[in-house]
Amino acid sequence: MKKLLITIILITIFIAGCTGLQPTSDRVIKFAYLPIVDSLPLFVAQSEGLFEKNRVKVELVPVQSAPERDQLFQTGQVDGVINEILNVMQFNKEGVKVQILRHALMADENVGHFFVIASADSGIKTTADLKNVEIGISQGTIIEYTTTRLLEKEGLTADEIKYVAIPKLPDRLNLVLSGEVKAVVLPDPLASMAFAQGAVNVIDDTKAPAKGASVVSLTKELIDSDPSAVLRFLNAYNEAVELINADPAKYKSLLAENKVVPPTIFDNFVFPVFPADTVPSQADWDDVFSWAESTGLLDTEIEYKDSVITSSQE
Repeated sequence: MKKLLITIILITIFIAGCTGLQPTSDRVIKFAYLPIVDSLPLFVAQSEGLFEKNRVKVELVPVQSAPERDQLFQTGQVDGVINEILNVMQFNKEGVKVQILRHALMADENVGHFFVIASADSGIKTTADLKNVEIGISQGTIIEYTTTRLLEKEGLTADEIKYVAIPKLPDRLNLVLSGEVKAVVLPDPLASMAFAQGAVNVIDDTKAPAKGASVVSLTKELIDSDPSAVLRFLNAYNEAVELINADPAKYKSLLAENKVVPPTIFDNFVFPVFPADTVPSQADWDDVFSWAESTGLLDTEIEYKDSVITSSQE
């Protein structure tokens, strides 16, 4: 599909060059974003004028929670979101509505994406200490999947992994800091806030980067109806990623302006390296589905090739 998008836009540019017209689209891509580090390339593309440079109209729509994001996406009020493989599967279980364009953010060998955190007074230091300890998570989400796979990799069995549902991230942070819950799973920057107040990083997804990866997803309707606008959006996004990785300190202020990184940890916040223009593999997809099927979240197989746009698709 990416090859097809490139072919279409090259033809469009050629025609525009012959006629003197600018190859633009009237379509405004509405993209919902959460106040999370994953959204930084969107902020940079906007602040650096990369959407305008690539002649694509993008409206960034702020949301405060994943359910709010999903509601807007489900009802067609936005065309794109940053989400995860599991979320895409849930959207597509009754027909393909959403397709993955690229990775948004994942852990690397130095910086995690999701962290299993223990309270300072819990006595928990290692994954073995988490045996039969209730861990606060949002159930039925990528966080539960990632945590399960990480703990299994460290030798815990399914019977030894226990969870307690704490859907809201701020609640999870407060409960682990107060010691009311011994362990929780948090993304950054909340994880960094917890560490700054004495919480312990037991394990994070640097040990399995692809498990907790987020992705950039667009509606199939947009991809099918306006591939030129989609490729222009992708070009702007990729340029933003290159700028961030080349000089992350330059864009630190954007995280503060968009209320992603609080002032208390601003000076010590460690930037992740944003991934190149890659997509989840078939193996990544299959493993998420296997877990979702085993937990009863999904009972209908969803084809990888229908939901992930790869360079091999024509």
